[in-house]
Amino acid sequence: MLTSAEVAAFEEPRQAALLAAVTPLVRPFAGGVMGFHEPGSWQNQACGVGLAGPVPGDEIDGLVAFYESRGVEPRIELSPFADRSLVKGLGRRGFVVREFENVLFCELARATLELPRGWPQGLVISRVDNRDSAAIDRAVLVTLAGFYPPGEIPAPMIAACKTTLSQPTTEVFLAQIDGRVIAAGSVGFGDGVASLMGVSTDPAYRRRGVQQALMQARMELARERKCVVATIASRPGIPTERNANRMGFAMAYTRTVVAKPGEGLVPSP
Repeated sequence: MLTSAEVAAFEEPRQAALLAAVTPLVRPFAGGVMGFHEPGSWQNQACGVGLAGPVPGDEIDGLVAFYESRGVEPRIELSPFADRSLVKGLGRRGFVVREFENVLFCELARATLELPRGWPQGLVISRVDNRDSAAIDRAVLVTLAGFYPPGEIPAPMIAACKTTLSQPTTEVFLAQIDGRVIAAGSVGFGDGVASLMGVSTDPAYRRRGVQQALMQARMELARERKCVVATIASRPGIPTERNANRMGFAMAYTRTVVAKPGEGLVPSP
């Protein structure tokens, strides 16, 4: 069984590599990266940080200046394995907790990949060619529809999601029933790790096992590609976490998202 630290050693660099690949402006920070796109973008954050040893105070000051000079809150995702010097330095500079995110994992060699309730009736799952711009556009809208009310998806999120789904390290799946696209999910690959991301299901088709079927399809692909572990990042207690538990995922660790508020600074989602 992998330890929490071993899972983090797979997952945190994968996340940092993705941020670096999809973000227009990226700088190294504390062994990971910090990125900026535009105000309101999820890319305005640092991740994969604090795993390479002590972080000097002037490096933390550089991160603060990087974001504040661009009008957004400095924001960092911290794993519990971040060096204490970074945690203490952020506290001294007024960073506060914004949210928590659980990282779940499943060792693919041990996974059974069985659906608890069997295959949903009429469900067809297919992979999207991420070179097909129109197909990616459709997948983006399906993905984000699960997180925003109709007509209220922010433009920066659409742009960032399309860039992410178009990456060569990302595979995108669409789920259909009776020819209607009713769900989407993607998987991002790193060195030995596959991260199951961005699942969204039409409310009219929920509670039928569609999300679990999408998990199975992506885990099968990850095992074909010889990944050691699959991960899922989830806010605590939401349906994604419960579905992951039913598919054999267990808790690895909790990320803490911290930010430094300031007058006139735009928070990131």
